[in-house]
Amino acid sequence: MRVPALMVQGTGSDVGKSLLVAGLGRAFSRRGLAVRPFKPQNMSNNAAVTGDGGEIGRAQALQARACRVAASVHMNPVLLKPQSEAGAQVIVQGKMLGTVGARDYGALKPSLLPRVLESFAAVAAGADLVLVEGAGSAAETNLRAGDIANMGFAEAADLPVVLVADIDRGGVIASLVGTHRLLPAPERARLAGYVINKFRGDPTLFEPALATIAAHTGLACLGIVPWFAAAGRLPAEDSMALERLPGTAARAGAIKIAVPRLPRIANFDDLDPLAGEPDVALDLVEPGRPLPADADLILLPGSKATRADLAALIAEGWDIDLRAHLRRGRPVFGVCGGLQMLGERIADPLGIEGAPGDSAGLGLLALTTELSADKTLRAAAGHEATGGAAVHGYEMHVGRTDGPDLARPVLELDDGGGRRPDGARSRDGLVAGCYLHGLFASDAFRAWFLDGLRTGRGASAAYDARLEATLDALADHVGAALDLDRLLAIARRG
Repeated sequence: MRVPALMVQGTGSDVGKSLLVAGLGRAFSRRGLAVRPFKPQNMSNNAAVTGDGGEIGRAQALQARACRVAASVHMNPVLLKPQSEAGAQVIVQGKMLGTVGARDYGALKPSLLPRVLESFAAVAAGADLVLVEGAGSAAETNLRAGDIANMGFAEAADLPVVLVADIDRGGVIASLVGTHRLLPAPERARLAGYVINKFRGDPTLFEPALATIAAHTGLACLGIVPWFAAAGRLPAEDSMALERLPGTAARAGAIKIAVPRLPRIANFDDLDPLAGEPDVALDLVEPGRPLPADADLILLPGSKATRADLAALIAEGWDIDLRAHLRRGRPVFGVCGGLQMLGERIADPLGIEGAPGDSAGLGLLALTTELSADKTLRAAAGHEATGGAAVHGYEMHVGRTDGPDLARPVLELDDGGGRRPDGARSRDGLVAGCYLHGLFASDAFRAWFLDGLRTGRGASAAYDARLEATLDALADHVGAALDLDRLLAIARRG
């Protein structure tokens, strides 16, 4: 028996597919349905570690949370993690397959379809509804051969499709009509209707456009979803969302945290809990601007290409700014790739993240790192090594780091009944870092960390509670704009 499923495809990237699936997932799960998210192919350097020991796109982890289920590698069986302008690491069912160029991946795609369908069957087992998210545009005709992300998957799994268009970027009529026209007749027949997303203002003013779209496509409008102002409170997956990261405005008396925007920044949702704090001003520093002299903390984020991003950091002169910051007696903290950069040397003899080679690090921690083909992927929990604040998160990195500063760890993590140290500190305590992503989402750890920077300021916000409240608000928002019964009927009818 076919499990009810509905595929949400877009007229382009960043039209809001991920948030709509999350909102629908929470809305339908509140009706008592067992809802599961699925995205056959994703491209993002912002990934999450699942309980079954693999990695998937951050959006699918958020969607799983919205559906109130544990994230699984099968929810995003193919994840592409860009490492250069022309190449990406390929993750299949949570594990690294290798690094390929764009043309080589085109040849590889057809062989991945059986694995994708296998994962879809695993997700659908026991579900009442599967919400499938496409990638990019439904009508990328140059990528249609061997497609596993949009209509290629919809045809293979025999799914109905709802098309989503973003009115905020303009040209929404042309994007819908053009997408419909570019699709061949069998693919058009899968379209059950469309949704206008990110609408601002009076929706009645759009009514004449509905007639135009219907005349050219024959499609029904399934709803007009207003702009969701609270979207910035949810973890983002696409690095374009860094432009809209909340909490960047300077406020009197705020803790100022400066983060250099690296070309291959990864897992940048590590920043979200800090940005959401009422007394934190997060300054994402773009290339061409120095790291601010008045920063209380400089935070080096994760990277998908650590040596290349380190070279970019030095080319910007940010290494000079870091040393000036330390001379002022202010701290530096690195997460994952940021920790590796703080060391004395990064070696990549096998070319795991780019051309093989060896790079001098910033030399701020007595550490060396050698990248290898083995990738560490695991959820972890424990406590801060000196103050004991509870912490949880996940590890996602390649290579091994050694050196005397590891004798002063940042964290002590649970390890099969024992303790495993993570991270390092300098002798003076001003430079520190660790491998654990997601650590700032731990309320106790974040409060402890910020208390070291603030002097008697306000209490820490509860990140998990705020995230859950935002998902509930998103479900209310989507449920008010769309006919959930009609969407469910489409999914069941197929």
